[in-house]
Amino acid sequence: MIQEIKSLKFPKSNIISINGIELEVFEAGKENIGNPIVLCHGFPEHAFSWRYQIPALAKAGYHVIVPNQRGYGNSSRPKEVTAYDITHLTDDLVALLDYYNYRDAVFVGHDWGANVVWNLALLHPERVNKILNLALPYQERGEKPWIQFMEEIFGEDFYFVHFNKKPGVADAVLENHAENFLRNLFRKNLPLAPPEPGMLMMNLAKAEKPFGEPIMNDVDLSVFVSAFRNSGYNGAINWYRNLDRNWHLLADIDPIIKQPTLMIYGNLDMIPKFERLQDFVPNLDVICLECGHHIQQELPHETNESILKWLAKFNG
Repeated sequence: MIQEIKSLKFPKSNIISINGIELEVFEAGKENIGNPIVLCHGFPEHAFSWRYQIPALAKAGYHVIVPNQRGYGNSSRPKEVTAYDITHLTDDLVALLDYYNYRDAVFVGHDWGANVVWNLALLHPERVNKILNLALPYQERGEKPWIQFMEEIFGEDFYFVHFNKKPGVADAVLENHAENFLRNLFRKNLPLAPPEPGMLMMNLAKAEKPFGEPIMNDVDLSVFVSAFRNSGYNGAINWYRNLDRNWHLLADIDPIIKQPTLMIYGNLDMIPKFERLQDFVPNLDVICLECGHHIQQELPHETNESILKWLAKFNG
């Protein structure tokens, strides 16, 4: 069942058929045809995570396009795990541009959405004219597949590894504790080392005592809770289950990103900064904000100001 989101006058969604699936897409600034910007959410999130950026970008003259990517919201949730590999995820965004008759666009990503945007620029560089990514820096393709590497470093209980080694287990735990998990996840200043950090997602789902201050009110939280009660977590977690497959798919791809790029870090984020980012993204600017992982929701004004100021450099 499709539910209308009314918080902050969030735009209504449309269901569009592209790339063999259906995507739920929110739009603003339709009058700004010809100046597209696509916002890509992370895990475990929703297009609603961009609620503060959508009106600001539309007011600034952008046609704002915000999909719930496959596995999320009211978008399709294919059963096959491989349907969530990086080829499918980036092809969805290419097909989205084709749907709107755009040759290219500015792409903004947060968390897993940032990973998709980084790889979109590698796999379809002609469709990306600028990149703004939040929280998750470019992931260097090392000598070993990512899950294999993480298991050797962090052990089998690290949640990336757990998702892959024990399919269905985390999915069920998160679904059985949907509200508690999201309430505990969307908080400021999560500690750098919560108990049993490898089991972070499971701990957040089961924890009775929150780890920090909330970043949203109950009304906004209810949008995420309702969405995941409807969709479940299997599709979203399947993105993780393709990491080693993605490593192989990217084997022969030029790893250098040439587009102008803004990387926004949260200084309190558990994800470390990538000190050699400019080696792979030479046309780079970096901004650090005093917040945790959920940058655009924790500091919406500062995020909007950073994005708009950086984009304005190219409009003079």
